Amino acid sequence: MSYAYTVLERFLRYVQIDTQSNPDSRSFPSTDKQHQLSALLATELKAMGVSEVEHDAYGYVYGTIPANTARTVPVICFCSHVDTAPDVSGTGVKPIVHRQYQGHDIVLPDDPAQIISPKDYPYLAKKVGDDIVTASGETLLGADDKSGVAVIMDMAHYLLTHPEVKHGTIKLLFTPDEEVGRGTAHVNLQQLGADYGYTLDGGEAGDLEDETFSADGLELTIHGVSAHPGAAKGKMVNALKLAGEILAALPKTEWSPESTEGREGFVHPVQMSGIAEKATIHFIIRDFVTSHLALHAARLQQLAADVVGKYAGASLQVQVQEQYRNMKEVLELHPQVVALARKAMELNGLQVRQTPIRGGTDGSRLSFMGLPCPNIFTGMQALHSKHEWISVQDMQRSVDVLVTLVQLWEQEGT
Repeated sequence: MSYAYTVLERFLRYVQIDTQSNPDSRSFPSTDKQHQLSALLATELKAMGVSEVEHDAYGYVYGTIPANTARTVPVICFCSHVDTAPDVSGTGVKPIVHRQYQGHDIVLPDDPAQIISPKDYPYLAKKVGDDIVTASGETLLGADDKSGVAVIMDMAHYLLTHPEVKHGTIKLLFTPDEEVGRGTAHVNLQQLGADYGYTLDGGEAGDLEDETFSADGLELTIHGVSAHPGAAKGKMVNALKLAGEILAALPKTEWSPESTEGREGFVHPVQMSGIAEKATIHFIIRDFVTSHLALHAARLQQLAADVVGKYAGASLQVQVQEQYRNMKEVLELHPQVVALARKAMELNGLQVRQTPIRGGTDGSRLSFMGLPCPNIFTGMQALHSKHEWISVQDMQRSVDVLVTLVQLWEQEGT
């Protein structure tokens, strides 16, 4: 469409605000600094004429673009998260726009050892002629998910400056703490009042994701036998050593993130702590088939029990906690949500790729909370790393898709 996009200037502004979340914090949001971007978004939304704008105490931002059609149309929400991942520093991000990329290696100036090469990122080779945004080498970029935030904000700007484009009521939602798994913990869906939603948190142009892992967490607690180390012979059973044996017993060539792909599930130890008397290992369990989670948990429990059972006096406790579920289970009941997104992409000349996400999004939880919510691309690449990059033109294509999508809902939505 012929339009002076604002998505790049917004993106460059947003990524320079440090919004890194903290998995060890018990506050909500997990870092106060996330409020800084939320407050800016609320201010910008009000300035462009969005209605019912609220930035609440939890860091969520809500807004409404009222319907401008006489037709009865479902209420559609667009959602992105403001926080960035804890994996790499988000402090002092210095975005660089590499204009008219020509297929070369991109050397990041603040750390020349950081090189973004099309040999490592084949999608980059397809972006010749595009404008590529990177960080400077010492931080992540924050395209995950400030690209989604910028796309939604530019869509809102377009609709409010083009009243001839007919649409139903549109709800905007920006969430904190998605990267630490708490993005929907305090969302008010009654206040939001949407029938269907879309997260803007995806990768390559044309990606449409309607399937995620189902996920559980599992905690193994190993109880050893304590004794004074000077008189421990025949008495002590060191729980830390048993924990090490359990980890060593895990398969090396399957059942792990580093050895699986596609639709294969896995079990993954993420944290261990303890002393000689008691040790705890935290695992995450992932599979696209929800019923397989229990099978993975049982296999892990048996493996651990086989280790602990060799030592007199030692014992094992197992606790499983549900984390999120495959959103496809919900979206299959509402096929129009995905079908209209697919059509919007095709009308914009994109080849649609429906691929499962080997992870989760806010959309996973929102779907099971009553807001069916697939995921749409923004162009973000090399997430959670210093190599993170994005094509400006991909972000613009995402804006185009959203504008087309709201018109399709106005014309065909039921």
